[in-house]
Amino acid sequence: MPVQEKRYISNLTRETYALILAGGRGSRLHELTDWRAKPATFFGGKFRIIDFPLSNCINSGIRRVGIATQYKSHSLIRHVNRAWSHFKKELGESVEILPASQRQGDGWYAGTADAVFQNIDIIRHELPKYVMILSGDHVYRMDYGDLLAKHVENGADMTVCCVEVPVEEAAGSFGVMTVDENNKVCRFDEKPAVPSEVPGKPGITLASMGNYVFNTQFLFDELDKDHAIDASSGDFGNDIIPRIIESHKVFAFPFRDPNNEKQPYWRDVGTLDSFWEANMELVSPEPQLDMYDESWPIWTYQEQTAPAKFVFDEDGRRGMAIDSTVSGGVIVSGSTVKKSLLFSKVRVNSFCEINGAVILPGAIIGRYCKISKAIIDRSCEIPEGMEIGIDHEADRANGFRVTEKGVVLVTRDMIAAMNND
Repeated sequence: MPVQEKRYISNLTRETYALILAGGRGSRLHELTDWRAKPATFFGGKFRIIDFPLSNCINSGIRRVGIATQYKSHSLIRHVNRAWSHFKKELGESVEILPASQRQGDGWYAGTADAVFQNIDIIRHELPKYVMILSGDHVYRMDYGDLLAKHVENGADMTVCCVEVPVEEAAGSFGVMTVDENNKVCRFDEKPAVPSEVPGKPGITLASMGNYVFNTQFLFDELDKDHAIDASSGDFGNDIIPRIIESHKVFAFPFRDPNNEKQPYWRDVGTLDSFWEANMELVSPEPQLDMYDESWPIWTYQEQTAPAKFVFDEDGRRGMAIDSTVSGGVIVSGSTVKKSLLFSKVRVNSFCEINGAVILPGAIIGRYCKISKAIIDRSCEIPEGMEIGIDHEADRANGFRVTEKGVVLVTRDMIAAMNND
């Protein structure tokens, strides 16, 4: 990239305030989000989902960031304070938590647009030229500078970042855009049952990532108008975008790899199946999401722990991990772990067979356990000899959740209820 272009984009990012919407409940993750908001959910061995949009902001040069929280936000706030509190306001940089606090009226956040409206005074105080609204729910790596540059080049009032996804995946789940040859949005449907297809690409639709760029004053004006409409749900997809596409310049920004125009890595880990699958992708020899790329690091808070440890080298009792990702503080004692992802401070005791498991921090697996295609929640203590994911009828009888694709979720509350029966 030429020096002049780098300076141009860096000026745009300095004039931008990013607001990450991180209040989502993540109901399709069921018991995995009983005690945490979806953006606080663990991912990738040592991260939280919120770390990805935050790291994208910092790596893109956007260093004024607000995080709007609402649903069961304690673990999210604690994590952000530990990992992201080192920015200096006096240097023009900050990562601030904006809890739902009824700043505009006596209601909580009613929708995505209302969450921004209730924080207008905070955004106005920052005096940005552009406001970037980001979803805190997705896993991806993206340079927002390119998005900002295209927004300005188009003379847009609003730009919607989008990805190409299969029609069946988008149906009922994503906002879908119809665009002209210049990517100007002609139509926007919020979570349609039958999404429109991309011309020339049957079976593919253009789905909103929930990431938007606005000219600041235009955003404020539209939020004021929306708030004055009693029938509005206070949502960008349901209300604001459909209302402005005919009268204003609303453009789509397709999220593509600038080197080859292919679809980059982007995952909505909003279901237990997609959460398990996305984590499993990371244990492959060459995953699409390269967590080892030092040019675009994903920042997080990581507790200081001892190195991972594998002990015993005896026939039938050999501690080893094959095609797996293992974090610090893990001890695999005389057991075999295959194609699994173990978060920090997991303990696998002897004579276990672990295959295709996502085991969250601090879980303890008792001796002689067999676990296959499962998600084990944080700090679970799996009793000795238990089999999980081997017999789904037995899993259901134990009170575990089994998904349509056969992924088994086990939480501490499920184990407690089973032990009390």
